[in-house]
Amino acid sequence: MQHTILKTTSMLLLAGITLSGCAMIEKSNATSDEQKLAAAGFKVKFADTPEKLAHVKSMKQREVVSHIQNGDVFYAYADAEFCKCLYMGTQTNYQEYEKLTIEQRTAEMNRDAAMNWNAWGGWGAWYY
Repeated sequence: MQHTILKTTSMLLLAGITLSGCAMIEKSNATSDEQKLAAAGFKVKFADTPEKLAHVKSMKQREVVSHIQNGDVFYAYADAEFCKCLYMGTQTNYQEYEKLTIEQRTAEMNRDAAMNWNAWGGWGAWYY
């Protein structure tokens, strides 16, 4: 009986740690996107009323989506979980956001390419 309780408690603890880690990664990704949006000139509007929060929750989450209003294209990024906000921008802001995204990916690829993987002895047959 005691062994079963210990085993169950251990499994629940492990599941909690795993889910917590996933949430932290998701929050980090959202923060990175939101920093790029702000740098690109998107305006942030906080969902500071229950009505605004309900509207933000009804939108596609943590993804830039376009919509047309009076013949003009606008872009929105909703985050009801972490910042409880809505980022809004124009075509120019979106183009700058895309440019920043490409620059970030390029920097990450360059950083990865600069890693000296041979210092680890390569990925020989022992790895597989």
